[in-house]
Amino acid sequence: MDKRYVPDARARVRKTLTAWEINASLADDVTLSADELLSNAIKHCRMTLTQVEITISVQGGALLLEVTDSDKDKIPVLHIAEADEETGRGLFLVARLADEWGTRHRTYTKCVWARFLIERAPCTD
Repeated sequence: MDKRYVPDARARVRKTLTAWEINASLADDVTLSADELLSNAIKHCRMTLTQVEITISVQGGALLLEVTDSDKDKIPVLHIAEADEETGRGLFLVARLADEWGTRHRTYTKCVWARFLIERAPCTD
C-alpha cells in the first residue's frame, strides 16, 4: 500500500462516522487515529506488496478501530518523542485520544487497534 491512499481512507472513515451520527469531537479523534495507524502501517511494514486493512465497528458502547497488515512480527512500541525529533508521535497521539489501544496477532497478520467509548445521551425520563 502506498501513502497516497491515506487521504482517501481518512475520508472514508469520516464519512462512515458521519453516517453513524457519531459526534464531531469523537469523529475527529477516531479519524486522526485512523490516519496515524494507517500511516504507521504503511511506513513501518517490511513486507513487499502488502495489503493494509482498516476496519471500524461498534462493539457495545465503543467504536473499535483496527488497522491490520501482514508484517506480523513488527509490533509497534509506544515512544515518547523528544522535542527535537521530527517523527515518532503517532502512536503516542493514538494512546492519548483512545480509551485503550493494543495489538493482536492473527495467523498471518497483526492488528493494531484503538477503542473509543461512545458517549451516551443522558436519560430524560
